[in-house]
Amino acid sequence: MTGTLFIVATPIGNLSDITLRAIETLRSVDAVLCEDTRVTSKLLKHYELQKSTLSCHEHTEEKKLLQIVERLKQGENFAFVSDAGTPGLSDPGNRLVAFAVLADIPVIPLPGASALGAIVSVAGIDMREFVFLGFPPHKKGRETFFKKVVSSEYPVVYYESPHRVLKNLELLESFAPETKVVLGRELTKIFEEVVRGTVGEVKTYFIEHGEKVKGEFVIIAY
Repeated sequence: MTGTLFIVATPIGNLSDITLRAIETLRSVDAVLCEDTRVTSKLLKHYELQKSTLSCHEHTEEKKLLQIVERLKQGENFAFVSDAGTPGLSDPGNRLVAFAVLADIPVIPLPGASALGAIVSVAGIDMREFVFLGFPPHKKGRETFFKKVVSSEYPVVYYESPHRVLKNLELLESFAPETKVVLGRELTKIFEEVVRGTVGEVKTYFIEHGEKVKGEFVIIAY
């Protein structure tokens, strides 16, 4: 009998945000496929789950993915988790799912935490339609990315790292200073914060509070 691949969302910060179904599934599967075995091992230890882990990330070779699929065909059940949040949303997992689908392996989503869903829920603006662009390019294509942001007729959601967030806001302001943003920082964690205003106001806030330029950022530009 063919096994099943479960795509499991994990907390983005607060470990209490995992679902009961996720814990039950992680407990029941034969092994956990993960973006980083070190990160996932800590997560499993927190929930007192003793499971073998297998590395499976965006650079995993096709040969290894085919080996995983073969084990699924033989009846093993696997869960896939990224380091945090919902796999497939600017996280690895899509290639594994594609290989499983081609092999007629059942793929079951277990929804849960994501920075995207979290920021949309507190945006306070009309988000019935929006565009999600993931992370901006580090270098090549960065200006094109932000030109796409300011030209969109819908709110645009994207992620950014603390190392580039100020340059990000400066570039956005240079293209469209009237742009407004809702910026979430360290969502679900102790020092979580949501900052709202024009892109210039939010940029100034973080220049004046440099100690807060830490953690992961999720931004809505509109």
